[in-house]
Amino acid sequence: MIINKNDEKLTLIKKRGAALEEGYLEQAAAIVSKVKTEGDKALFEFTEKFDGFNADCSTIKVTQAEIDEAFKTVSPALKDAMEKAKDNILSFHKRQVEQTWFFEAEGKILGQKVTPIEKAGVYVPGGKAAYFSSVMMNVLPAVAAGVKDITMCTPAVKGEINPALLVAAKICGVTRIFKIGGAQAVAAMAYGTESVPKVDKITGPGNIYVAMAKKLVFGAVDIDMIAGPSEILVIADGSARADCVAADMLAQCEHDELASAVCVTDNKDLAVQIEAEINRQLPLLPKKDIAAVSLDKFSAIVVVDSIDEACDIANDIAPEHLELYVESPMEHMMKIKNAGAIFLGGNSPEAAGDYFAGPNHVLPTGASARFFSPLGAYDFLKRSSIIYYSAEGLAKDAPYITEMAEAEQLKAHANSVSIRIKP
Repeated sequence: MIINKNDEKLTLIKKRGAALEEGYLEQAAAIVSKVKTEGDKALFEFTEKFDGFNADCSTIKVTQAEIDEAFKTVSPALKDAMEKAKDNILSFHKRQVEQTWFFEAEGKILGQKVTPIEKAGVYVPGGKAAYFSSVMMNVLPAVAAGVKDITMCTPAVKGEINPALLVAAKICGVTRIFKIGGAQAVAAMAYGTESVPKVDKITGPGNIYVAMAKKLVFGAVDIDMIAGPSEILVIADGSARADCVAADMLAQCEHDELASAVCVTDNKDLAVQIEAEINRQLPLLPKKDIAAVSLDKFSAIVVVDSIDEACDIANDIAPEHLELYVESPMEHMMKIKNAGAIFLGGNSPEAAGDYFAGPNHVLPTGASARFFSPLGAYDFLKRSSIIYYSAEGLAKDAPYITEMAEAEQLKAHANSVSIRIKP
């Protein structure tokens, strides 16, 4: 597991998300097309086929009675944790909300009007685990931005949804919840059916079919990003605890077999200790079989000459999560150019960001941190340019506007200005 910076495994790690997109894209396209054309009929057929739930227009939507029952089932301790997490997440994301602005300039008023989108759609994975944290991280930025109508879709295997998802949705302010998953849920939110309203933007993680469906419907609606397998990179120096680094790496590996956990360190002794700790902790995990595959295929401990060199490797990989587990994290933070979220110091585990700290855990993966940002309130805001001219202001700018329009051989454009300034 211990390698050097030139090992081919680093290249493999960076390319692990390159799935055979064409095959999945083709299958997702067939589902999306059928739902777009046939609406509820196709939606119910796919729901029965993939989730074993014989849905119809009367059962596809979660009822208030089901939500009330979920509140009775979920423990008070978990509900209390959700409420506190909600406060932290909302507090962070409200600071991201932009404001409308104007300025005057020689007979002109120019500006930007900021408006929340009207309808958001959130996809939440179901199946093996109940990712109620995904509910909170996708819904609360929309709430902070001022979105009033939020639709949530999550697969209900045999008609059942984990109660924690329903409680989180209610606590966060979801408008309606549908028992549908997969590419068919994405298509339903993108185009609308008899039962599911059309939305303006779809966010949330899912399997490869969900990711491909989001790619297909982009343009009919906006999307957050095409999410790939989860990943962490830990930069560690001699001050780091080997057991903590190992635990942080394993926390990422238990997500799925394609997850990646990389530690880059300038301390060979620490690398040996981390490897030993991983081997000690792995057998104790309930999801040890999943984590073992991730460790074997897409994880590594890389020994380098300096922390500066470690930062260069991190920028090249552009990880979803980056931990600066070093003695002086602030000293090195500004050297990091590409990362979804940066965790500073030994007391800031990635799990704190996943659930509770406040910043969003919906982060760019697969090196897309080079150009993508975390999901935020700004993703649910749209901007309209504002342009006002007085008669004097237009007369002053008219010669420049008409000159440019005529140079592009667009005479009507020029006329639309000159006609206004004639006596």
